[in-house]
Amino acid sequence: MASGGGSVASLWTEVNRCGQNGDFTRALKAVNKILHEIKDDVTALHCKVVCLVQNGSFKEALNVMNTFSKVLGSDLIAFEKAYCEYRLNRVESALKTIEGVAEQTDKLKELYGQVLYRQERYEECKAVYRDLIRNSQDEYEEERKTNLSAVVAAMSTWENSSPDDLGLPETTYELCYNAACTLIGQGQLTEAMNKLRQAEELCRVSLADDSDVTEEDIESELAVIHSQMAYVLQKQGRTDEALQLYNQVIKLKPSDVGLLAVTANNIITINKDQNVFDSKKKVKLTNAEGVEHKLAKMQLQAIEFNKALLAMYTNQADQCRKLSSSLQSQNPGQPRPVLVQVAQLCREKQHTKAIELLQRFSDQHPESASGIKLTMAQLYLTQGHVTKACDILRSIEDFKHKQGMISALVTMYSHEEDIDSAIDVFSRAIQYYQAQQPGSPVHLALVREAANFKLKYGRKKEAISDLEQLWKQNTNDIHTLAQLISAYSLVDTEKAKSLSKHLPSPDKMSFNVDVDELENSHGANYVRKKAAKVTGENLPKEQGQGDIKKKKKKKKGKLPKNCDPKATPDPERWMPMRERTYYRGKKKSKKKEQVGKGTQGATSGAASDLDASKTASSPPTSPRPGSASASAPAPGVVPPRQQKPAAPGATRKKAPQKKKKGGKGGW
Repeated sequence: MASGGGSVASLWTEVNRCGQNGDFTRALKAVNKILHEIKDDVTALHCKVVCLVQNGSFKEALNVMNTFSKVLGSDLIAFEKAYCEYRLNRVESALKTIEGVAEQTDKLKELYGQVLYRQERYEECKAVYRDLIRNSQDEYEEERKTNLSAVVAAMSTWENSSPDDLGLPETTYELCYNAACTLIGQGQLTEAMNKLRQAEELCRVSLADDSDVTEEDIESELAVIHSQMAYVLQKQGRTDEALQLYNQVIKLKPSDVGLLAVTANNIITINKDQNVFDSKKKVKLTNAEGVEHKLAKMQLQAIEFNKALLAMYTNQADQCRKLSSSLQSQNPGQPRPVLVQVAQLCREKQHTKAIELLQRFSDQHPESASGIKLTMAQLYLTQGHVTKACDILRSIEDFKHKQGMISALVTMYSHEEDIDSAIDVFSRAIQYYQAQQPGSPVHLALVREAANFKLKYGRKKEAISDLEQLWKQNTNDIHTLAQLISAYSLVDTEKAKSLSKHLPSPDKMSFNVDVDELENSHGANYVRKKAAKVTGENLPKEQGQGDIKKKKKKKKGKLPKNCDPKATPDPERWMPMRERTYYRGKKKSKKKEQVGKGTQGATSGAASDLDASKTASSPPTSPRPGSASASAPAPGVVPPRQQKPAAPGATRKKAPQKKKKGGKGGW
């Protein structure tokens, strides 16, 4: 036993030395030897768990803790157990382990904050980190502030909240980057871009001091900043610059699968329905292992949604339906997956099924029905069902009394010549604003438009109430008063006469308009000529002398050149040449007799020889059956096969061949 005790003591010394040097593999071997001697040693078991955690063997460490749970106790190894569960992405189990501890240490609180961040419980997470910063003073304060700034950025981005200014410094590139993300969430893109450039500069400066860091390491560290810069450029509409930055990040092949997935997804959104081959390659990056543990829920949903759209653009109908159905099951009240399914059905020309799907969703989720019903109305319009589209639009409570909706409904009803329904739309809208915002500019504008619409379609009696309301609001409006008098003239002439008394006198109605200036203005159709200035010579005539109109002299026509005025002109000069009596037709050109030129044509002398009609004793080309001439040839005619070939040069001389300039060989 004495020798055994000495060996155990030396083993503990070895464990202590290896732990200080960070050699946890050798420390684990020493601990295992101790446990071989003393099976249930609590300190040795705890050390074994720590060594396994430091070596990244989280599953093995968790097995040891579960096996010896009674010996170790829950409070002693609570941090190690929760940490292993957190690293194995068992976030719910880690949360239960932490919450089960009575007294939480600082390191347990730090882990608690990380778990809350992964669960996207940002408000509680912020409270944990603020408490840690307030009540602890050690070398990890800067890291806690960095984590707190990340929580604030997440709240701004995913919850659209405007968090309070916590006075966090921006001394490191991580803090500066998180501040930029907060500005992006608030829509301040220009300020965010400036902050990202500042973070890039801080990162380069901080890493340049380390001699072991290469330029590739710096670029890899800057990848997340460059990707965020590209996102800002994309939001600003500068897609070419954004695409260039995104591709630079992809080429670096960073180890962060979450960064690669987000960058690839954003490239797909820029490509849209173009460059589909590139998008299909980028989709593979979004399917990397562990991506679901690196990104927020909204990011994962956006990636899945874009996958469904890409499947639709590449005519993968089944894949599109599968992805959109999966999205809908995860978020039943989200309209986007339904809209993707509807778009796919429309591509397949199944508009009726698409409308049924939209109707079913709007009935099940009335809180999200506004956008869905707008899509239904659009589908009805594409099919030519204008009245059905109007009925759908009028059923949308959120947009029912909006000016744009009223305008669209009136236009569509007018197109269908349903004037009564259009007037009903105006009446309901006027009643709504009369109750909610009486006398407001929107209310009066609607009354004015309703009155003009009724007058346009000859409903003067119905327009009277609207015109009276407008005139009471402004009794100086002469135009409205004139319209009102015109409308009353058909219904109540006495009322029209009494109202006409309110019209101003002609003197008051005369406008100070310079007629000459108006006529001479740009765009006038008729411009009256100004009277010529009277000079000394052109004095006005005395009374009695009538204005004598001067007759314009006719100019003599110009005669053609070489014209003899004494000679009598040709009486047939106005007739076409072919119809004149002296026309004899065109002379035939002798050149036409020449059939061809050169070596491949016939000469003019040979043309007559080729004419068979001019030859008296020309034999027929083929003898007629039963004729006497068929048996014996004509006298003096030599048959073709008995003819001797003519001596060279006897018939015609060859033309001397011209020498070709340059080049060898014949033609």
